[in-house]
Amino acid sequence: MKMNDEVVINNFKKIVVTKPVDIIIDQIRELIVSGELKPGDKLPSERKLSEAFNIGRTHVRDAISKLEFYGILKTLPQSGTIVAGIGMTALEGLITDVLKLENPDFASLVETRVILEIASAKLAAEKRSEQDLEELQTALDKYNEKISLGEEATGEDMMFHLKIAEASKNKVLKSLMLIIIPDILASFAKYKVCSNDRLKKRYDEHKLLFDAIKV
Repeated sequence: MKMNDEVVINNFKKIVVTKPVDIIIDQIRELIVSGELKPGDKLPSERKLSEAFNIGRTHVRDAISKLEFYGILKTLPQSGTIVAGIGMTALEGLITDVLKLENPDFASLVETRVILEIASAKLAAEKRSEQDLEELQTALDKYNEKISLGEEATGEDMMFHLKIAEASKNKVLKSLMLIIIPDILASFAKYKVCSNDRLKKRYDEHKLLFDAIKV
């Protein structure tokens, strides 16, 4: 009996394109699981890791930064980067969770961004300095300049929100924004959610938010 298209399609598996950072994180996990790397062990330098992976140091640095943020690795002054001193099972579970976070769905990203931005804006209104206001104004002006020319302004949009996170004086909030911003930018481009009309409306919203922080 001939199968219809739906039955055939259901037999296929989605192709997942692995990023360099994913591969580096996964290899570090394998070394931890196998016992080659133990809590307290020191990692080679970024240069040596870059040569071993045969990849640019930026990817190595990004992987290490992500693993540091989640407490899997620690960088000690004058000692280099070491594996955190927590249990092996916990380490393996944490790394698995980090890899799963590499492909979050768009709705979850937007929800997370909204939660972070509400907290950032509230703290920024309380703690911002005059320099913070100047940097926010500059970011807002650059955003307006781009959309006035009819150009794509996603990067300027994100920079404005990052400046709010900086003005909040909360380093954890800023770090969380830095983690999700690349995925949000990629999703915006993929789903083409930034039309000129929508960007103009967002500018008006940004201006109201800036005025509220400035007061």
